Amino acid sequence: MATQAHSLSYVGCNFLRQRLVLSTLSGRPVKIRKIRARDDNPGLRDFEASFIRLLDKITNGSRIEINQTGTTLYYQPGLLYGGSVEHDCSVLRSIGYYLESLLCLAPFMKHPLRIVLRGVTNDQVDPSVDVLRATALPLLKQFGIDGESFELKIVRRGMPPGGGGEVFFSCPVRKVLKPIHLIDPGKIKRIRGMAYSVRVSPQMANRIVDSARSILNKFIPDIYIYTDHMKGVNSGKSPGFGLSLVAETTNGTFLSAELASNPQGQGAAVLPEDLGRNCAKLLLEEIYRGGCVDSTNQSLALLLMTLGQQDVSKVLLGPLSPYTIEFLRHLKSFFQIMFKIETKPCGEELKGGDKVLLTCVGIGFSNLSKTLK
Repeated sequence: MATQAHSLSYVGCNFLRQRLVLSTLSGRPVKIRKIRARDDNPGLRDFEASFIRLLDKITNGSRIEINQTGTTLYYQPGLLYGGSVEHDCSVLRSIGYYLESLLCLAPFMKHPLRIVLRGVTNDQVDPSVDVLRATALPLLKQFGIDGESFELKIVRRGMPPGGGGEVFFSCPVRKVLKPIHLIDPGKIKRIRGMAYSVRVSPQMANRIVDSARSILNKFIPDIYIYTDHMKGVNSGKSPGFGLSLVAETTNGTFLSAELASNPQGQGAAVLPEDLGRNCAKLLLEEIYRGGCVDSTNQSLALLLMTLGQQDVSKVLLGPLSPYTIEFLRHLKSFFQIMFKIETKPCGEELKGGDKVLLTCVGIGFSNLSKTLK
């Protein structure tokens, strides 16, 4: 599986997930030094250690060495195994932090992945489970990853700082991926959303919906925002509320935005009206950026294009996020693949920001560990 087995060396704690995910897929060992070496509290954080434990659970034969202070990590990847797994995520980051990487790895397991993740489902840092379900799953379907067992389900919600949420994710395995041509994003045809509230008055969600609609109604009539008020044991351990919005275009592109209230005891209290209005503005900003993949899933799309068959894939994106730019550099060092990047200035018909067209030829990655049925 490994093209070259010589290990790659990096310094610092940034982009830890990217490096470990690409290392696992390419089979190349990776060594990361000086992880927060100058910090008062040096070494890996709890959520990073939890992520490494999760990788250990879904692979077979991985070798992980961490020094005593946690500032150096050596990771020699094993084979992606999959199967039924349960994992308690760190409450410092949301389940989205772990799920983003699982979405990259899940199609290439030996056995279809069925995983239960526990922790924080919605926070202010990572993409929430709602947004990943609405945007990342349709993106994976474009690459031919689909089937009965492809689902992402929120069993319980959990807000920071207490957590207590639970998510079930299952994904079928694929031997090869289809190349994609996503060049025309189309026009926005409808907006869907989910306003959730846990351990606060159910009226909060209705107030969020009204204020978000007050802005979005000026643009498009087809808006439906569901309210989700979970009670009892399903509401996790901390109070909170939030909103996730998804705009769907005529060509099946999904653009998303979300906001969550401040965690209990941290920062000023947020009014649901302000949260609804701000989230609607964030969605409009995302629509202005445009492209066929929204900014949270840019790197996922580029990874799946890289791992596709030896055929040309093209995707039109909005402005590249700094995370995506670094991801392109990592793809070059792990897979020796370069993208052709063309800027498309916004013409008259393409209203919105400047776009970027990325083209690459897949490396023909094939899932060797998939069991033959």
